[in-house]
Amino acid sequence: MTRLFGTDGVRGVANSELTPDLTLTLGRAAGRVLAPGGGIIVAGRDTRISGPMLEGALVAGLCSAGSEVHLAGIIPTPAIAFLTLDERASGGAVISASHNPVPDNGIKFFSDEGLKISAEAELAIEELMEAEIGDLPAGDAVGVARTLDGALDRYLAHLLDAVDSSFRGLRVVVDCAYGAAWEAGPRALTAAGADVVALHAEPDGHRINVDCGSTSLGELARTVVAESADLGLAFDGDADRVLAVDEKGNEVDGDRIIAMAALRMHETGSLKNNLVVTTVMTNLGFHHALKEHGIDVAAAPVGDKHVAEAMADRGAMLGGEQSGHVIWAEHSTTGDGVLTGMKLAEIVATSDRPFSELSDVFETYPQVLINVPVASRSALQSAEPVWAEVRNAESALGEDGRVLLRASGTEPLVRVMVEAADETTARRTAESLARVVERELGA
Repeated sequence: MTRLFGTDGVRGVANSELTPDLTLTLGRAAGRVLAPGGGIIVAGRDTRISGPMLEGALVAGLCSAGSEVHLAGIIPTPAIAFLTLDERASGGAVISASHNPVPDNGIKFFSDEGLKISAEAELAIEELMEAEIGDLPAGDAVGVARTLDGALDRYLAHLLDAVDSSFRGLRVVVDCAYGAAWEAGPRALTAAGADVVALHAEPDGHRINVDCGSTSLGELARTVVAESADLGLAFDGDADRVLAVDEKGNEVDGDRIIAMAALRMHETGSLKNNLVVTTVMTNLGFHHALKEHGIDVAAAPVGDKHVAEAMADRGAMLGGEQSGHVIWAEHSTTGDGVLTGMKLAEIVATSDRPFSELSDVFETYPQVLINVPVASRSALQSAEPVWAEVRNAESALGEDGRVLLRASGTEPLVRVMVEAADETTARRTAESLARVVERELGA
């Protein structure tokens, strides 16, 4: 079989690509890898209409492997990471396709440490899915499933423990995307003292991510201005990431959220090793700004899983992605949109400056991204004429720009990204490189 796991679990169109049969087989293999001989697996999902169908299949597979499944219901993905640790479970499972459209769904797993499972664990699961089933538990050894009482309340208490200041006097608009944070987001901010205006705060799997949430900030921006709010927060479908808008309705992306947090932690002395981990997509302006404050920036591959691994290796307390995945190592093992929203609200609530000024922490370098269709993604690695042209471009740009070429993890594309001090240079360089990629690797 082709590789099943992508950059963040298994995804596909529900009941077409990601079928109940496949999900049952996946669950049985995952149970044997994550909890050999039996153990607790904490499971949750977002609001998608296909969620209950796939949840039934996944639970059946896990129980078939002898796992005891604790069902947390509709809850943010990072809550499952937290509850996996809190329950001292062998692993966690989430049924969600994050920011993807309604027809899609997905499944991702956490280890007993609350981390996205390793590539080795993914491969072991895939190999078991292809192997003969073999002997399975029977009788009293068959796994059971039960509701995990108080799951959301435990997660909310965890979020409130992560902030030290009241949000009293702060007005926040929060867009819940009809997704997993429909209840957790507004309740957490309200409990901290904020005056909350909630948008799309219903568990509606027919409308999850549809013209709302972190993939569509227009309504949020208009509402923040109309309500004279201090900031707006937009979660994606499973609330593992968040984007924001300032009091003027301007977007604040993950790079700026991380930069704000890094500077605040640097000021308070809580930024261990004066280090932040981001990805290769983080804007060059971010790097220059933090360097001026004596903060080192380490770059990881795209994906909050890779950011978490780099943070652990380097001893960093803060990391994340431009897309809004942010990891606070003191409080979480994975990207947590609701936690990040709370931390962001705390920064604004305890400052005498508006959000628009606080987020104006670096000058964004123009960034041009071109996707080039190719015959084979894997051929990029050995395409020396392409890399020779990349080296020439990097030499010409110097410290005022950078080039990133990478193969897509899911499509037959090579992504050409160029940043430069001005838009014209960035576009000209990117288009030139794209032509070389097309000539050497084009479909």
